[in-house]
Amino acid sequence: MPISNDRAAAGFSLAGRVAVVTGAAGLLGREHCRALADAGATVVATDLDEAACADLEQQMKQEGRLAVRALAADITDAASLTRLRDAILRTEDRLDVLVNNAALNERVEAPDGAVADTRFETFPVERFRQMLEVNVTGTFLACQILGAEMSRRRTGSIINIASTYGHVAPDQRIYRRPDGSQTFWKSAGYPASKGAVLAFTRFLATYWADRGVRVNSLSPGGVGHAGQDPQFVEAYSNRTPLGRMSQPNEYRGAIVFLASDASSYMTGSDLTVDGGWTAW
Repeated sequence: MPISNDRAAAGFSLAGRVAVVTGAAGLLGREHCRALADAGATVVATDLDEAACADLEQQMKQEGRLAVRALAADITDAASLTRLRDAILRTEDRLDVLVNNAALNERVEAPDGAVADTRFETFPVERFRQMLEVNVTGTFLACQILGAEMSRRRTGSIINIASTYGHVAPDQRIYRRPDGSQTFWKSAGYPASKGAVLAFTRFLATYWADRGVRVNSLSPGGVGHAGQDPQFVEAYSNRTPLGRMSQPNEYRGAIVFLASDASSYMTGSDLTVDGGWTAW
């Protein structure tokens, strides 16, 4: 007997659950919030910039997503995350899903003269440390403070946003100009930090397995957006089996899958959604 659409969809429902998304004001953060809200969750969207949070909440409500609440927090500050947790528990009395999306990442659209900033030989160690602080320590603290509430309740799903560059080295060739010159290199900071996120995900998945908390990661590929250098977009697309960059909304299904009971037997794993980039 075939399973009804309603029964199949029930496994992906997040009705009655509370989800936190860090880095929520960013390009993918907004999409993660939309996906979780559309699946029925009450979403707490957090970002460092208080004005950006207010703008995000207003935008979501204008779109009809009324169960999205935005609160500013600094993921590298334990006290700030503790205040965020307490604010959530005062109003929602539970925490079911955590999406660790906040991260620092250099963009190809760097200003001229970026050679000295992104070449490994001259990359500032202060920037390297800052990327580790946000991408790794921030993820650690969010899990320690917010995830501990899930552990206490013996249920929850944590999704750490990693990257294809946590699995494979950056292909520096895609940043070259047609004349062979190059003014941008992907630095060591981003892949090093995302590789650490993958390892931390496996650690926490096994550590909290007996507490009913599942911990997985999502590794997105390159995301297309307005203002990108057309030459870079073409080079990236040519390097990808599907022949294009992703659209920002193409990770919604993966987020809902990992957050919901549809992935109930999945922990310590990485879901790579990259158009085939890591297959080559």
